[in-house]
Amino acid sequence: MGFIDSFNQNFIEQDRWKYLLNGLLTTLFITFFAVLLGMLLGFLVAIIRSTYLRTKRMLIPDIICRVYLTVIRGTPVVVQLLIIYFVIFGSVNINKVFVAVLAFGINSGAYVAEIVRGGIMAVDDGQLEAGRSLGLSYRQTMIHIVIPQALKTVLPALANEAIVLLKETSVAGYIAIADLTKGGDIIRSQTFSPFLPLISVAVIYLVLVMFLTSLVNVLERRLAANDKR
Repeated sequence: MGFIDSFNQNFIEQDRWKYLLNGLLTTLFITFFAVLLGMLLGFLVAIIRSTYLRTKRMLIPDIICRVYLTVIRGTPVVVQLLIIYFVIFGSVNINKVFVAVLAFGINSGAYVAEIVRGGIMAVDDGQLEAGRSLGLSYRQTMIHIVIPQALKTVLPALANEAIVLLKETSVAGYIAIADLTKGGDIIRSQTFSPFLPLISVAVIYLVLVMFLTSLVNVLERRLAANDKR
């Protein structure tokens, strides 16, 4: 079978290309909301952990955060996805995409937390002391002085975490979500021709990652240029 015939069989016949398009949209949807959830959880955990490290306050929340980080970073994301779907929500009729967003967001939050915590702890203690000497509370100093400086430092790393998360969503098919990878696999199962469907999935992921990486590079250059001013 020639390339044209194979292309027609895999993508044109029965509008099989829609499996890839719909799967791509599902993947982007999961990634977008998982990134938002991961950022929210990550910043919360990072603030709790850095507050404890700097002031020795919030001991119980810090212990909870450390357990969260240890468990999430120490187990594979696909296992977490399966546990959330089949164990935690096993007896509930729940939207699978919601479960995927929850699982990937919780997983990403652990890595975001350590990135942000590192950025906060990298800010000189003198900045915190300067804020307090101006009459600002610890919370106000963190919001207006420390976190903006830390955020500027860790923005490229956070953007790279979003790219990693995009690729991790390829395991969403384990709970029968018709994401991009699953779309390619459905085509393969119908045509018994694995090359074009799976290569197409890989190329789409590659294009997405290259596009996002280029945006990260632009961000890094702009941050570097601002530092020189």
